[in-house]
Amino acid sequence: MTNQSKKIALTTCLWFDKNAEEAANFYAKTFPDSRVTRVLKSPSDYPSGKAGQVITVEFTVLGQSFVGLNGGPAHYGFSEAVSFVVNCETQEEVDKFWDALADGGEEGPCGWLKDRFGLSWQITPTALPRLLTDPDREKANRAMNAMMGMKKLDIAELERAAAGEEVPA
Repeated sequence: MTNQSKKIALTTCLWFDKNAEEAANFYAKTFPDSRVTRVLKSPSDYPSGKAGQVITVEFTVLGQSFVGLNGGPAHYGFSEAVSFVVNCETQEEVDKFWDALADGGEEGPCGWLKDRFGLSWQITPTALPRLLTDPDREKANRAMNAMMGMKKLDIAELERAAAGEEVPA
């Protein structure tokens, strides 16, 4: 292909029962560099819906493109097999995104959660890979063990554990 070729893009399509627009608006409100870009409504009745109902919603989250499809009752459903990782520089970011996404959802272990739409997320401090790959294997193991006991990850507690300091219960 030449440089004059049409740009190829990859967009993730997410299957919702009937709340794709609600989900897209929630994600656009929750994350920076996010917005709903187009809502496609059916021009006529169709097998599982009526004219005027939302079929798809195009949106971006943190600059990445998505399409939300109102596909009807999810025969497939979302699972932890696919998750979105949000890398956070500060505890304030971890807290903000965790609290927003966990509201109405389900908290899981080690920084994982499912939001109220059933999507899985990993809210991960950028300090975590540094701590887990520390050349001092004992330090890395202490950080790993601390992480395994957490739901929402706490950067200060992870760093204290890695340093061998007592972590509050």
